[in-house]
Amino acid sequence: MKTAYIGLGSNLGDSLQILRQAWLRLGQEPAIRPAALSSPYRTEPVAMASQHWFVNAVACLQTSMPPRDLLHTLLATEKEFGRTRGGNRAPGYQDRILDLDLLLYDDLICNTTTMTLPHPEMHRRLFVLAPLREIAPDCVHPLFRRTAAALLTDLAGARRHPVVQRISWPDPPGHKQGADSPNLFLRAPGDRGGKK
Repeated sequence: MKTAYIGLGSNLGDSLQILRQAWLRLGQEPAIRPAALSSPYRTEPVAMASQHWFVNAVACLQTSMPPRDLLHTLLATEKEFGRTRGGNRAPGYQDRILDLDLLLYDDLICNTTTMTLPHPEMHRRLFVLAPLREIAPDCVHPLFRRTAAALLTDLAGARRHPVVQRISWPDPPGHKQGADSPNLFLRAPGDRGGKK
């Protein structure tokens, strides 16, 4: 079995329930064994004209699927939840009902036209590193050879960044939430927060 880390995100509909249901849906795959799910994190939109804040989380899975098959499973799950990709889209990021990103697959480094591992933006995203640090602080980025905890510390102090606030699941979705991890509230210097 291989260890994979998945980024989950949503900013349309009942995002907490959507992420919870996506986690449970992935666990129904015969070749996937859910291992851990972070707390949800509320994140202000970045690089997009939207008033809808995101809910993000990171999941750890054990899987016998090759990485390409796992990626296809993630895309198929997005589609099940109503996500559409392609077509005529405005520049920048778009609102989405569900986003599932393959962040890491063991220590695999891969760069093809259809898949890049590690995820090329994960080390720049607080909404990825904060939940990843919560469930796997010693997880090592295979390119930078830095742990999730170290990458988060580097990024949080490096530059202006969006608000990322840990919140709670309405009902525990079949996992042990990181009760002993601190309530992380990261905001841009001088920022008093955005509208809910």
